[in-house]
Amino acid sequence: MKYQQKGFTLVEIAIVLVIIGLLLGGVLKGQELINSAKVKNFATDFRNIPLFIYGYQDKYKALPGDDAGVANHLTGGTLATTPSGSQGNGVINGAWNTTTATDESFLFWQHVRLAGLAAGPTITTATDYIPKNADGGIIGITSGSNSPITGLHGSYVVCSQGILGKFAKQLDITIDDGNTATGSLQVMANQSANQTTAVAPVPNTAGGGTVIDDATSYTVCMGL
Repeated sequence: MKYQQKGFTLVEIAIVLVIIGLLLGGVLKGQELINSAKVKNFATDFRNIPLFIYGYQDKYKALPGDDAGVANHLTGGTLATTPSGSQGNGVINGAWNTTTATDESFLFWQHVRLAGLAAGPTITTATDYIPKNADGGIIGITSGSNSPITGLHGSYVVCSQGILGKFAKQLDITIDDGNTATGSLQVMANQSANQTTAVAPVPNTAGGGTVIDDATSYTVCMGL
């Protein structure tokens, strides 16, 4: 007794391959949309902070964090005490990533939140007091005179930590000049000391030098 061997026809195989192609295309497109949304979130973080500053100045004629009259302006507002005697001088003193609760750069967030300009806890000891970006890295602000990157200028500098290199490069293309070592937005290694050198997106003309790695996390800073 003979048995007829059965298999897939060319049409069936073609249909399966088309379906696999559509599924892979959907997955890749979905990942692209997720990545694009994340970069937009990073960009929004940088764009919102000038609104906080100008909104506060419009209301109280002072800088958040540096406001010497914050106790009169905001119920529950904390006056910065470090550096001593510098409050009200028009400068947001303190490192962008400070954890000192008396620094102006630390109290910046309490002041803008109490003023109704930003969301978040106003109790400085709260575990989520320091704002986070879309990748869970901290966000901070300091004066331009205390810029963490040599050559990055501005009245204020905002930094966002823990951003993957591929997102950092796309972010620079989105809101600056596309070069992570020049312009108003620059990139440095995470936890770098102040006055470090920005990291370039591609090798220099000699083919060497430190460059952005897509899978490595960096700190992105922008001068305002």
